[in-house]
Amino acid sequence: MLEKLPAGVGRVLKSIRPGTEALVSQDDAFADVPDIIAITSTAFPADGAIPARYTEDGDKISPPLEWIGVPPEAQALVLLVEDADSPTFRPLVHAILGDLAPRDGGLAEGDLPSSGSGGERFGMGRNSFLSHGWLPPDPPRGHGPHRYAFQMFALDEVPSFSKAPGRTALVAALRGHVIARGMLIGTYSRD
Repeated sequence: MLEKLPAGVGRVLKSIRPGTEALVSQDDAFADVPDIIAITSTAFPADGAIPARYTEDGDKISPPLEWIGVPPEAQALVLLVEDADSPTFRPLVHAILGDLAPRDGGLAEGDLPSSGSGGERFGMGRNSFLSHGWLPPDPPRGHGPHRYAFQMFALDEVPSFSKAPGRTALVAALRGHVIARGMLIGTYSRD
């Protein structure tokens, strides 16, 4: 959708970015939570470019992820993917997944449902476009590089939701229950 915006619009919006300090994992409520979960991807290095295959310009599928360092006392594990550089006032949510086993593990390429994979997965929250799946990176042309934060939260209890949560409901459920966290950042740009 944003790939169709003229580069001039992206350049005008260049200064509008929430920044990494607005990511959920950087919230003051989690300042004392140990950052001990290591998240990696075989598709891109930390702070490296996400291949177009995983974006709106490619196959639109989610990238493979692996994580280690989940504490043995964890009762739940939540993955949240946000764009720290979206031309919005808070980060754009690309995926919420809350049914992960509370242990070291991973997701294969395309595991999150998307227009590229067509799969269904129980436990998906709502992304910023109100769908339950992977919203592929789609930065506006001319807006510069975007940082996509794959954030993992280990919780001391299984959160309960009356419906698929969005960002606000997820943050409310996380407060006071996160015992470990981790983050992997990948970048993508159309400049």
